[in-house]
Amino acid sequence: MHILLTGGTGLIGRQLCRLWSDHGYRVTVWSRAPETVAQRCGPGVRGIARLDELAADEGVDAVVNLAGAPIADRPWTGARRALLWASRITLTEQLLGWLERRQQRPGVLVSGSAVGWYGDGGERELSEASPPVKEDFASQLCIAWEETALRAESLGLRVVLVRTGLVLSAEGGLLTRLRVPFKLGLGGPIGNGRQWMPWVHIADQVALIDFLLQNPDARGPYNACAPEPVRNREFSQRLGRTLHRPAFMPLPAVVLKALLGELSGLLLGGQRARPARLLEAGFTFRFNDLQSALDDLSSAL
Repeated sequence: MHILLTGGTGLIGRQLCRLWSDHGYRVTVWSRAPETVAQRCGPGVRGIARLDELAADEGVDAVVNLAGAPIADRPWTGARRALLWASRITLTEQLLGWLERRQQRPGVLVSGSAVGWYGDGGERELSEASPPVKEDFASQLCIAWEETALRAESLGLRVVLVRTGLVLSAEGGLLTRLRVPFKLGLGGPIGNGRQWMPWVHIADQVALIDFLLQNPDARGPYNACAPEPVRNREFSQRLGRTLHRPAFMPLPAVVLKALLGELSGLLLGGQRARPARLLEAGFTFRFNDLQSALDDLSSAL
């Protein structure tokens, strides 16, 4: 199998490259820095700067589209919004243009999204059948990203949309950002701490993407989060205990709003999302509860 991957040098992409290389698959990563791909993703992984580097007669069996600038790294200025949009929607449109020009097309497109698609869901339990609850910029971004990817269906591809929660890993992402303040004893709940946090262990995230890629019946949206979401306060308490540090230093909502503006809504809101369609399809999570996930990662934190 030959897989074209965007976002291959990111947290999830690097793990997918390792998995698929171990399976004996060919992996090509479309990257702004193709010269770094082999070092970051594995010596057998090819990096390309342009899609036209793939010859017309070079078969591609699947496309996995995970590229996107980090959404929570900095406030959403006009320039930042434009970058977030271009790195998701514009890039996906470029993929569609390339697919349209090819005579031999892949069978499947697995495209990234996020549970932020629903907006701040409050106390509602959200399955893939739930509509958006409250549209904000993050929700609008995910909605447009999914709508763009779904256009590949008209080209004959099976399209899978992966609505990812907060990915827990010792190699990057949320836990590495929280590690220093928590180890300094400055960790604690955000706002009132009641907002829901849909999380997923990196091993399950990688496994479910591969599962959906291989399953010919999988199509449409899937919530990529563990079956047991937790509130922010519980998450903070469990992470503090895992790191053997106190976790009682709250970050007031008013401070967060002053520092981050509209971006603060990502941290003060949440989604009580459940992976209903993954469970129905027969996917088995290795890490169903937060404590087992933190225990697995604790030695590397």
